[in-house]
Amino acid sequence: MPYTEINFASKKALKEAVAAGKRIGVFQYNNLFGKTFEPGETVYLEGPHYPKPHKWYAQAVLGADCCIDKVK
Repeated sequence: MPYTEINFASKKALKEAVAAGKRIGVFQYNNLFGKTFEPGETVYLEGPHYPKPHKWYAQAVLGADCCIDKVK
């Protein structure tokens, strides 16, 4: 599962950052096969980043610049 470029402690913090207009990209640690993200793609995120235990999960839609547009 992908992570956000910023290591958010909670889904609420991620939602607040997106609502405030921050540009937040996504990436995948184990990108062995060259997975790239496309505009309009739905991604499923988890956080905080490894090695901390994951405490939140979110569904997000990427905008034209492949940064997060919406978070559910």
